[in-house]
Amino acid sequence: MQNTEAQFDKALKQCRNIFAAKLNDYGSSWRLMRPQSITDQILIKATRIRSLEVKGESWVGEGILPEFIAIVNYGVIGLIQLDNGYSDTKDMSPETAIALYDDYMLKTRTLMLAKNHDYDEIWRLMRVSSYTDIILTKLMRTKEIEDNDGQTKISEGIDANYMDIINYAVFGIIKLTEATNSK
Repeated sequence: MQNTEAQFDKALKQCRNIFAAKLNDYGSSWRLMRPQSITDQILIKATRIRSLEVKGESWVGEGILPEFIAIVNYGVIGLIQLDNGYSDTKDMSPETAIALYDDYMLKTRTLMLAKNHDYDEIWRLMRVSSYTDIILTKLMRTKEIEDNDGQTKISEGIDANYMDIINYAVFGIIKLTEATNSK
């Protein structure tokens, strides 16, 4: 039987390593992005995944896996920005950014474990394309909430949607990695 926690942690490590490398290259330039821009950036990545799934080919040469990794990382950036607001400068040290990344990923992982328990690992029976569609749906919901100034009557907020998006993207990473490793 597969160990979801170990697979999840392995995927998170891969995402964190890329986040740290880009943080080294660009600093915290993402601090200038407002949450709405981050949502749109995730939308770009998810739409590209769907396009690649439908067309079956990439003219750019990058596949679906890097896009899921980017969704995870932008989702964490979104959570950071929701709590800290955006800035007009790169005002966050790499150490602070990594500490916040780890904190939000721990919260997101905890949510995944709770939902995974209640839903009996149903994600394993789902198709990767379903993760993409769910991510796109959650992005549309997030955009609606953003357009309503963050107000909801009954629904979860933007942060919950970001965490769900991150978790579905991690499931995509796990499934795609399993498929690659089984070849």
